Amino acid sequence: MTKIKEQIIATSLELFLTLGFKSVTMDEIASKLGMSKKTLYTHFKNKSKLVEESSIHLCNHICNGVDHIVDKENENAIEELYTVKKFVMLHLKGNETSPVYQLHKYYPEVHKKITALQFNHMEDCIKKNVTRGIKKGLYRDNIDIDFIARIYYIGIQGIKNLSIFPKQKFPMNELNDQYLEYHLRGIVTPQGRKILNKITNTNHN
Repeated sequence: MTKIKEQIIATSLELFLTLGFKSVTMDEIASKLGMSKKTLYTHFKNKSKLVEESSIHLCNHICNGVDHIVDKENENAIEELYTVKKFVMLHLKGNETSPVYQLHKYYPEVHKKITALQFNHMEDCIKKNVTRGIKKGLYRDNIDIDFIARIYYIGIQGIKNLSIFPKQKFPMNELNDQYLEYHLRGIVTPQGRKILNKITNTNHN
């Protein structure tokens, strides 16, 4: 990828995540970059293509970052999930519901691609996490790892539904914390529960 394409994608993502995929125009992106719209179209033939490449770039960047966290294995499995959550929310500017909703509504094919990438990566990530948690005695050893990985993914997708979880009532960062605690309380051992209680008490305070 050329340096100018990288700059276009970085600037576009900043606008998309702040204002929404539908709301941002090519004129606004060109203006923010200090370039003509003609130059912008030289690198991306239309807005849909820019949305697609930007979304895939962000998804891959987040997935690579999560892999780095998981592969380091310098935290216990419970703390690891909270570190992953913080990393993801940081790169999605703390509130991913509105941009994801617009992507799903106005760019369904792009959303479909991103969803497939997310599922494949998240399934692998959660399987590794659960396997390690079981080995360390933090998660129960009688759980179905495949089921846990899939039900976790479904839940993560479900809490992004604005009609069920309106952001005015359920701020995204708090909602993610609530869901993560809900997920973990279903699989932890008494030893794991002590660690989880310590984390959640710190977060609440």
